[in-house]
Amino acid sequence: MDWRDEGVLLTARRHGEDAAIIEVLTAAHGRHAGVVRGGSSRRMAPALQPGTQLSVEWRARLESHLGAYRVEPARSRAAALMTEGDALAAMGSVAALLCAYLPERDPHPALYAATVGLLDRLGVSADWPEAYIGWEVMLLAELGFPLDLSACAATGATDGLKWVSPRTGKAVSAAAGAPYADRLLPLPGFLAGEESDANALRAGLRMTGHFLRQWVAPGFGAETPPKARDRLVERLSRRGVGRETDLPD
Repeated sequence: MDWRDEGVLLTARRHGEDAAIIEVLTAAHGRHAGVVRGGSSRRMAPALQPGTQLSVEWRARLESHLGAYRVEPARSRAAALMTEGDALAAMGSVAALLCAYLPERDPHPALYAATVGLLDRLGVSADWPEAYIGWEVMLLAELGFPLDLSACAATGATDGLKWVSPRTGKAVSAAAGAPYADRLLPLPGFLAGEESDANALRAGLRMTGHFLRQWVAPGFGAETPPKARDRLVERLSRRGVGRETDLPD
């Protein structure tokens, strides 16, 4: 068995004396692990940094085997990530969420494209936090937990959307949700076509964090998403985005 693909390196850990086991999010083969011979050597270390774009060749005797990778770096993102700690934390959160929840070897081409697009913005574009929240919304959908933010669940209106139901993940308009405002999640304005600000970013992290905790994590026997996401939220709180707080259930 063998195939060639491109992908983003998510994790690399030492294996034996000089090898490494890596996990790569590939375009056509999903999240896929394999062994890189000599992967823990000084020569290979620069190429095996999380976020690096790779050309990979995977081989194994049987498809069910771990298999071995041959890798060639196609593009490094280390310079952008290493110069901004928040961007590096976002990379860590992306990798942790994908490794925790995305089924191995299950192709998700749209999510792959969105992940590459997000990583290309980290440390480069000022609006990457908005892109990160949009990526979490897409991740929820790819995992089978889509949010419906297109119209009010109560009235069908597409204008004046202000809230999200914490139980259904559907949008609610300002008028319909006013009596229940203390029980609803704020809808981040930039997901409704408005300009972004610190409050909108806070609302976005709160919204996606709620559904990751309530819908996704329990399916994997966990109470909370990976700690790497908490570290990202904590870092963003220091730059004015603020902490996310969940609604009581």
